[in-house]
Amino acid sequence: MASVFTKIIEGELPGRFVYRDDTVVAFLSIEPLRYGHTLVVPIQEVDKWTDLDEETWAHLNAIAKEVGNAVKNAFDAKRAGYIIAGFDVPHTHIHIFPTDKMEEYDFAKAYAADATDAAAMDEAATRIRQHLGTGEDGFRS
Repeated sequence: MASVFTKIIEGELPGRFVYRDDTVVAFLSIEPLRYGHTLVVPIQEVDKWTDLDEETWAHLNAIAKEVGNAVKNAFDAKRAGYIIAGFDVPHTHIHIFPTDKMEEYDFAKAYAADATDAAAMDEAATRIRQHLGTGEDGFRS
């Protein structure tokens, strides 16, 4: 059965994409630690990041770094947080989010999916895309 991320990637479920290429996608988390919280995900469905081939792992991290810089700049944050947790969805993903302090690395404080403001989520995606030079589909023009 396809993971929820595969369903988002394939358009079966909605997603706010900020980046997309042939190997990796990035879209906003529906349960963000802060607005701008983005998931960087390989298209290939691999549960554990330690099982990714070296080329995909390297590319995933290169895009995570690019998204991290975009998130940091879009939200004027001191840092871009980076977390690999891997328990919530069995599909490798890197959490990237704007952060100013260590206390923000706490998933217990994340917004619930039904508690986010849709307009704020849309604005966050737009701000990140502007820094990445991508369109609503996540592709660079």
